[in-house]
Amino acid sequence: MNFEIISNLRAATREEKVSVEFRDGKRVEGAILFNESKGVGKVINVEEEVSVDFRVEQLAAVRI
Repeated sequence: MNFEIISNLRAATREEKVSVEFRDGKRVEGAILFNESKGVGKVINVEEEVSVDFRVEQLAAVRI
């Protein structure tokens, strides 16, 4: 498991907007909900009315 991504996800939950990059090349910006014990979360972009569910292993980077 990538501890840097998990650490960034923890910090990202306190930010209004972050950038999440997926291993498949997709990038989503928005607020983060993260359930560390299950290794899952959601990125919510209110402006574009988009929400994307993810598993930690799908992520390439979380940029704050």
